Amino acid sequence: MINFNGNIAQEENVLTQNRAFLYGDGVFETVKIINNKILFVEDHYFRLMASMRVVRMEIPMNFTMEYFEEQILNLVQQKNISSSARARITVFRNDGGLYLPKTNDVSFLINATPLENVFYTLNNAEYEVDLYKDFYVTKQLLSSIKTTNKMINVTGSIFAHENGLANCILLNDTKNVVEGLQGNLFMVSGKKLITPPVSEGCLNGIMRKQILAIAKKIDGIEVSEEKISPFDLQKADELFLTNVIMGVQSITKYRKKEFTSNLAHLLVQRLNESLSEN
Repeated sequence: MINFNGNIAQEENVLTQNRAFLYGDGVFETVKIINNKILFVEDHYFRLMASMRVVRMEIPMNFTMEYFEEQILNLVQQKNISSSARARITVFRNDGGLYLPKTNDVSFLINATPLENVFYTLNNAEYEVDLYKDFYVTKQLLSSIKTTNKMINVTGSIFAHENGLANCILLNDTKNVVEGLQGNLFMVSGKKLITPPVSEGCLNGIMRKQILAIAKKIDGIEVSEEKISPFDLQKADELFLTNVIMGVQSITKYRKKEFTSNLAHLLVQRLNESLSEN
């Protein structure tokens, strides 16, 4: 069951003329729903609108934040999973044309699946990562939005699986650290929390924004957005990844270096507290 242009329908195969399928001509948002509420809904909505503008899609007049919210919640309610779910809304340019589209009008599709946990938890299991160097992220605006062209993430995930890794760290075209395959990267060095700036090619993550805001309120922690080299990772005290679905994921090992997860634990606690207050 999916939401296709506002209508609940059964899932069907991708149409042969679908531009998201043919050319990666689409953008998307993945949201988390808790107790019939979309977390960080304003941030997701405005990032989606910004992404559509970047790739020159025509934004429908009825595509307000209220409509965005209504369409997602309608689907999870129909599927009886509104207590805890993830939903993805994919917006794609309508059929027609080759590289040059015949129209900038769009359609959207929403699918949703249940989640086990209502609030965020920190997974303490072993989580080893390494660098992925077959392909590099370019430092450009397209890298900061969620498009349906994710071949680096796909091939990197295959590489991680083949090498017994939980995840990989992506590098940009100047060989600096960008992010993980499924989330933004944070590094703790002493009392300093560092994450790469969006200008380095990383996704302008919704959970990244939340973690930065929470960390700035913790006494004794200096928060900074600055370049990170692969060598810096081996000198760190703590590494973790963030995204809206998993929250915070501690990295336990990078090459021969093992890491603590003290700040990650505190951030998850503060994150859940902030959600309980809202």
